Order: sequence, then C-alpha cells, then structure tokens
Amino acid sequence: MRSKEIEDILLKNAKILSESSSGEDKMKPCNGAMYPSVDAIKEIISIVKAVVFPDFFDSGYNSSNFRGHSIGVNVERLHSILSIEIGKALCFDSDLQNSECGDRSSLLAAGFIDNLPEIKRLLLTDVIAIFNNDPAADNFAEVVLSYPAINAMTHYRTAHSLHNLGIPILPRVISEFAHSVTGIDINPGAQIGEYFAIDHGTGVVIGETAIVGDHVTLYQGVTLGAKNFSYDNDGHPVNIPRHPIIENNVTIYSNSSILGRITVGHDSVIGGNIWLTHSVPPGSRILQRKAVDTQFIGGLGI
Repeated sequence: MRSKEIEDILLKNAKILSESSSGEDKMKPCNGAMYPSVDAIKEIISIVKAVVFPDFFDSGYNSSNFRGHSIGVNVERLHSILSIEIGKALCFDSDLQNSECGDRSSLLAAGFIDNLPEIKRLLLTDVIAIFNNDPAADNFAEVVLSYPAINAMTHYRTAHSLHNLGIPILPRVISEFAHSVTGIDINPGAQIGEYFAIDHGTGVVIGETAIVGDHVTLYQGVTLGAKNFSYDNDGHPVNIPRHPIIENNVTIYSNSSILGRITVGHDSVIGGNIWLTHSVPPGSRILQRKAVDTQFIGGLGI
C-alpha cells in the first residue's frame, strides 16, 4: 500500500472518530463540566495509603522526626486533589454550575480528611483480623504489604467514606480499581463493620445494600448478592435493599452465595458451595449434605 493511500486512510478515520456519536453524547457531563481524572483518583488512593500506613508507602516516614511533617504535606496534597475531583464529580450529572461545585467540593474534601482517623482505625482492625485468621501470615507487615484483602479494603473504606458524603462517581471508580487488581468486588455503598477478614479473596462480591457486622470472615468466591430485582414503570431496576445482612462473628466459606435481603444470624458458620436464600438464626451451621458413595454399572444412573 502506497504512503498516499495510508495517509488517506488515517485522515478519513481520524475525521470519523472525531465526530461525536449519539451514544457518546449521552455520556457527556452536564454544563460542560470535565470528567474526573483517572490518574488523579489513583493518586488520591496512593496518598490515603501513605497517610494511613505511614511506615509502608512513603520513604519520607522512615524517620520519626519527619513523620508529622510528611503526613501534613500529604494531607494538604490530598485535600487539594480531592477538592478538584469532587468538584468535577458534583457537576458531572447535576444542574450545579462550576462555581457552586467548587465551593462545595472543598468543604466535602475537608469532611473526608476528617474521616481519615476512623478509616485508619478500621483498616488496622482488618489487618489484625486477617492475621489472626491466616496461619500462613508471618507478621502484620506481610498482611499490609502483600494481602489483596487489605488493598481492597483500603479502596473500599475510602470509597465508602466518600459515598457517605454524597459524592457521586468517585466512590465507584475507586472500588473498581481494587476490583480489577484483586478480583474482590465491594460496592462502596455496602456497610462493613470492624475486624473484617477476606481470605484469598478472588471472586468475592459484596453488593451495594449488604450489611456486614463485626468480626466477619469471608473466603474466596463468596457472593453477598441480590436474588432478584424490582423494576419501575420504565423498566429500570429499583434501588431498594436487596442484599444480605450478615451479623457479627459469622464465617462464610468459599464459593457460597448468600442472596436476597435475608439475615445470617450472629455466630453462624456457612460452609463452602452453599446456595442460601432464606434467613438463618444465630449459631447456625449450614453445611452441604454428605456425599453418597454409590456405584454405577455400565453408566446406569449417571
């Protein structure tokens, strides 16, 4: 193919791709606002990690003399970036003008900063819970540095705090960052208590309206999901409570699905590969039926 033909192809397709499609128009922010920046949101999470786990994610904290100074610098940086991205998010799908979004975003970012000590406290309880539930963990540092559950929970607890402040878009983007890396999918709207442990983690799904108590342990492949949806007159799913309530001191083993607005009573154990769609009382032990040892002759009965 000649260079002139190649150039014509490039120019033609550049022109086609530069034109907005009808589907693309539906995704544009209101009032000409900007989209939130993916890179900036990733930096927000990096700073949160450096503030919450100061000895692990910022070399400036190696000396106790600089700890306060470094955290102060990071907190100021976090507020600055977060204010900008919250402002974009507020204007993304609303009738607010850019100036109104900017005024509110700075205050909301400060509100998130005010929640950081509690986020840190909760994450430290998660580290303890994971360490206590896994004999393969040699020390707490190993859990912080390498366990996907802590990465996922850092993202979740950050996203959940932003969600509670009424900030749109950003919480879901943050939670999906962790989902894509760890395979753990926690909706930022879910309510999760302290000392929460996920062992292994791949394939865990926790829905938006799930409520999880304290000292709960989930193994890989567990789903806290919805059984079905209600629809409005336009055929859109209605956002009502539809996910399970897991009370305190519950353990759910691998690949079990707990579906619908049901309650798993405190101090219960749900075995592996269970499909549960009804509530169970406190202290329950829900296990698979034992395998039946039988013989098949010539394929009969299979």
